[in-house]
Amino acid sequence: MWPGVGQADAADRGSRPQSYSAGDVPRSGAADNLPVFHVRIASPPDVTGRLVEILTADPGVLNLVVLPGTARRPDGDTVQFDLRTGSANPVFRQLRDLELDDRGVVMVEDVDAAITGPERPASGRRRYLGEVAPVWEMVEAGIRAGSVYAPSFFGLLIIAGLIACVGILTNSQILVVAAMVVGPEYNAIIAVALGIERRRGSPVRRGLFALLAGFVMAIAAAIIFGIAIRWSGHTPQAFLLGVRPVAALINQPNLFSVIVAVLAGIVGVVSLTESRASALIGVFISVTTIPAAASIGLSLAYELWRDAWGSVLQLLLNVVLLIVVGAAALRLQRVIWRSRAG
Repeated sequence: MWPGVGQADAADRGSRPQSYSAGDVPRSGAADNLPVFHVRIASPPDVTGRLVEILTADPGVLNLVVLPGTARRPDGDTVQFDLRTGSANPVFRQLRDLELDDRGVVMVEDVDAAITGPERPASGRRRYLGEVAPVWEMVEAGIRAGSVYAPSFFGLLIIAGLIACVGILTNSQILVVAAMVVGPEYNAIIAVALGIERRRGSPVRRGLFALLAGFVMAIAAAIIFGIAIRWSGHTPQAFLLGVRPVAALINQPNLFSVIVAVLAGIVGVVSLTESRASALIGVFISVTTIPAAASIGLSLAYELWRDAWGSVLQLLLNVVLLIVVGAAALRLQRVIWRSRAG
């Protein structure tokens, strides 16, 4: 026990009420509910001293706790602290400089709220017009978490493609929008964009292969579905007569398709870096990838060769633009925030 702790606790217990009713707890100042991260590090003993010096010098580091020799697997010292988001990027960079990402273990978790005193001005030095710089470690971790291409990834692509098939055959825009929301392909697209921006070949190769395999499966399922509907005689009469307004929006790419894809790519990156889930849903609804794959399959099943070719162009246009714009937007955001940080 640290000297004086027991006496201070006893004195404190004797000088304060034993319990409080709701609303009676005294407040020392405005609560700071800005998000923070809780970081746990298993640090090699020869690095801990330098690590503690770095953390102590940063005003965004709070509640620093050092427990020598308590870490196991890997063995070392345990270092825990809370980190304000405004200081996250420089602190994480220094952790990498100490090679803790290789020699130790660094775990980061979100803290939903911090009930404490007002934020010190120095800890907000990474703010600009009310915005806080994206925490790139967390952004990249979120993208990597979404780039796991399990069987469910391909299953959802197939199901989304079949929903889009029904929407195209029945001229139902609602079903086409539903297919856009169900499709998980944007996870692979943004993972490829991140891989290009960070110059890492593995996520690019894995993401492109997942996209290729997934879309091929979705197109094959759409062909089989289209042949079955055509053979059964349940094709809607309007579709047979060439009244296909929904299909026409998909298989006739034009300048507006380019504009929407570019804007969706920008919004997708901003929504990820700013953790705006509602905006990301809008991106899913904006991109014409799953509907294009479904249109390819249906067009082949009904021998509509020109429509099939137009749908292929639409699919390639959206995927390529989303990847290119995504990579460029990620790089631009890093540059902008780096310049603001000075």
